[in-house]
Amino acid sequence: MNPFHSNVRKIFLFSCLILLGSLLAPSLAAADPAAQLQPSVAPIVTINNGDNAWLLASSALVLMMTAPGLILFYGGLVRPKNVLSTMMHSLILMALISAVWMVYGYSLAFGAGNAFFGNPLSHLFLKGVGGAPDADYAPTIPAQTFMLFQMMFAIITPALISGAVAERVKFKAYVLFMLAWMTVVYLPLCHMVWGKGGYLNWALGGKIPVLDFAGGTVVHISSGVSALVFAIMLGKRTGFPREPMVPHNVVLSLVGTGLLWVGWFGFNAGSALNAGTLATSAFGATHFSAAAAALSWAAVEWKLKGRPSVLGAAAGMVAGLATITPASGFVTIPAAFGIGLVAGVVCYFAVTKIKSVFRYDDSLDVFGVHGVGSIIGMLMLGFLANAEVNPALATTFKANGIAVSLAGGSHQFMNQLLGVLFAAVGSGVATFIILKILGACMDLRVTQEDESIGLDLSQHGESAYNE
Repeated sequence: MNPFHSNVRKIFLFSCLILLGSLLAPSLAAADPAAQLQPSVAPIVTINNGDNAWLLASSALVLMMTAPGLILFYGGLVRPKNVLSTMMHSLILMALISAVWMVYGYSLAFGAGNAFFGNPLSHLFLKGVGGAPDADYAPTIPAQTFMLFQMMFAIITPALISGAVAERVKFKAYVLFMLAWMTVVYLPLCHMVWGKGGYLNWALGGKIPVLDFAGGTVVHISSGVSALVFAIMLGKRTGFPREPMVPHNVVLSLVGTGLLWVGWFGFNAGSALNAGTLATSAFGATHFSAAAAALSWAAVEWKLKGRPSVLGAAAGMVAGLATITPASGFVTIPAAFGIGLVAGVVCYFAVTKIKSVFRYDDSLDVFGVHGVGSIIGMLMLGFLANAEVNPALATTFKANGIAVSLAGGSHQFMNQLLGVLFAAVGSGVATFIILKILGACMDLRVTQEDESIGLDLSQHGESAYNE
């Protein structure tokens, strides 16, 4: 069969599946009395309009982190012949992951299930996810608002991985990898850390109380480690590291950095799931960590190289944001500033020294900034978690029916270390297996000729800059 006709048939069948689901969703919801919305019933008094408005705004801010934030940040860091392909890696996930999230993603991540997976049928095609709140997750906002907020996290997480394999990954392999990775890595890990009864969930009946306010394990460690594995298995770009591969437009990257910083307030402060004092605290912690990391990265670079680079300061900002993410709702602002100072220094050496020693080609330093940064944040949180910032730390987790404080100390540090190892090893091994299977079925990277032409033309038939 002609490959074009085969692809058309696949797209047609997938479209039919989505259409069938949209037709069945109302009847499925009707079969669940809790999911029915009766116009005559009085309004739900537990909904707080202020909280709902903040979460909707936060959802938009997190989406802005992907487009245009990450699109511009990554797009400016590659060579001119690969700008559009790099931007497309983030853009396509906004559509692809949204479809997955609607069909089974939200259900697998946040549906009631076992310690490792949500029930993929419980919210199939968003059955039962409507205007009533899910009190286990967010009692003052509609379940649908919570679903939308979490979807934006699911979109940006795999998009982060794309930076490690830019300029040589084949688009078809990239799309199939992201589908598999989302299903096998992100959704189960999301359930384990944030879902009801998840194995690592400190607040909803988990076995190991791992603190992760906004995605240190779920977002940054999983994507950072997976990015490293993907980059190593894919191989280095032709000419790396002999030939210079400098960013073609630092201005684009700086604009993207600013959008990421602003969007991160929705990412972290929005994770309070209400518009109260905890959101304010997380907002402040996020800002001051980013500021501190930018200063420490620039200071180290100034000391070692004789002058600070603009791109280095921007990388430090992102490192500070990634590092504070798991701790943002649990630490004081001075502690967050300290976390940021450490992040800037350690991530600088991860990007400049560790990468050169092991000679892997992580194109845009996803592992060095996001992976290493969030590992630092998770571990420092083990000692710095403060029950005065988040009183739930003192009373929520129970062992044998007795409340156990999760405030900072050696015991909580060990819990955090277990969470880091679980996320890193699990995501790394799963990524290796996915790539082995895909690699047995197709080429993962473009040909040398296509790489020389550039992925914009070879993969998409377009050029960012017309001479």
